[in-house]
Amino acid sequence: MRRVSKTLYVGNLPWSTTEEDLAQFFSTAAEVRGSRIITDRESGRSRGFGFVEVDDEVADKVIESMNGKNLGGREIIVNEAKPRQPMA
Repeated sequence: MRRVSKTLYVGNLPWSTTEEDLAQFFSTAAEVRGSRIITDRESGRSRGFGFVEVDDEVADKVIESMNGKNLGGREIIVNEAKPRQPMA
C-alpha cells in the first residue's frame, strides 16, 4: 500500500540553508520524503522559504514540534502548504 504524503511550508529560513540542511533538520521529527528550497529565478539565491514532504499521518505532529524551532539563528515557521494558485 502506498503511503500518502503531505507537503509542509517552511518559512523564515536562513539564506544559507540547503535542501540537505532542511531534510536533515526535519529528519529529527519524521522521515523526510523530499525537501525543496525556493530560489530566485534571476539570482539563484534562496528566497528564505522551502517545502518538506512527510507522511500524511505524522504531518500534524511535525508541524507542532518544528514550528518556532531555531534553525541557524532564525525561528522557522512551519505549516501545511497551500496548493499553488494559478497566475492571474
